[in-house]
Amino acid sequence: MHLAYPAVLSVLLFCTGLYGVLARRNAILVLMSVELMLNAVNLNLVAFDVWLSKAAEETLHSGQALTLFTIAIAAAEIGIGLAIVLAVHRNRGTSDIDKLRDTAEGPDDDGPGTGTPAAGPAAEKAEATA
Repeated sequence: MHLAYPAVLSVLLFCTGLYGVLARRNAILVLMSVELMLNAVNLNLVAFDVWLSKAAEETLHSGQALTLFTIAIAAAEIGIGLAIVLAVHRNRGTSDIDKLRDTAEGPDDDGPGTGTPAAGPAAEKAEATA
């Protein structure tokens, strides 16, 4: 089999994943598109490893070993990414990327420097002593 077939398939998968990352607004679909891009890279690594091993006398299969590391890192990335998306969805009620601002801000927080007095027992104690 020629090297062009898996390379073209890899390019198509990568472009589909890139379109998904740029066009989608749902965080889970963006993570799935990133996984599609990683799988395209894995396919390319294995295809070039097989192609180069035919020409070399000693076969190290470094492309296949690198693919295993990439799969392990992708699994960890999806686990952590899904945990973050679920936590954000639980707190904010949406996983839409456009509607999410800074995670440090609350839904009704105007940000620092609004001039509102501090609330709580410390503020009450300060007012009582004044």
